[in-house]
This record gives sequence, structure tokens and C-alpha cells, in this order.
Amino acid sequence: MNTADKKAEKEGLKSVLPPILCFDNQFKHYKITIVVPEYTSLCPKTGQPDCGTVTIEYEPDKSVIELKSLKIYMQAYRNLGIFYENAVNRILEDVVSAARPKWAKVKGEFRPRGGIFSVIEASYPRGSLRK
Repeated sequence: MNTADKKAEKEGLKSVLPPILCFDNQFKHYKITIVVPEYTSLCPKTGQPDCGTVTIEYEPDKSVIELKSLKIYMQAYRNLGIFYENAVNRILEDVVSAARPKWAKVKGEFRPRGGIFSVIEASYPRGSLRK
């Protein structure tokens, strides 16, 4: 991988995005599923759009994600050059950092490009995906 490719690969991971805000959780032992059906970003190598559905599942502890801030956060990916594998993992890290859930999972289902359809999943705590 050349220097420009390495830089492009890391740019989306280091970009400043709008904060994900939260509010106090009032209940225990339930799951929240958030579906973002119109996720878009840009491939850092080709500049082509990556489109798909991102699903966030988590069990809140003390905080619940505020949806308007999440919408603004997700819209910030539209012009961001980031591999979708990195985007899924970054979204997970940002959700965990903001809400501190008991557990969380982010799944990205990306539309075919070049005849290939990809599904990327990441979970917290890390390594908790079922094999």
C-alpha cells in the first residue's frame, strides 16, 4: 500500500464528527435497535459512493442515545472518505464512547458495487461476536 493509500485509509478514522448526545436512562434490561437505511460515505480510494443500511443495537446502562444528534452524526459520513469496514468500527467506538452501553453491535449492509455485497459487523465488548 502506498503512502497516499495509507493516509486515505486513516483520514476517516481521525476526522472530527458531530457528537453523539445522550439522555438519562430510566429503565433496565431492554434493547434498543436503531436502523439507518440511507447511510452513505465515499470510498477513499475511488471516490465512489458507498451506500447501505447501518443497524445499531445496544442495551443501555445509564444513558440512551439521542436520535437527532445520531442523525446529524451519521449525515457527516456523506462526504467522508472512509472504508466501510472502518466506518462500522468507528461508529461502534463512537456509540460506546458516548452512551457507555452494557453491550453494543453495529452492522453495516452495503449495496453491491462491482457485483459484491458486503456485511460488516462489530461488537462491544470487543471479541463478543458469535462464530
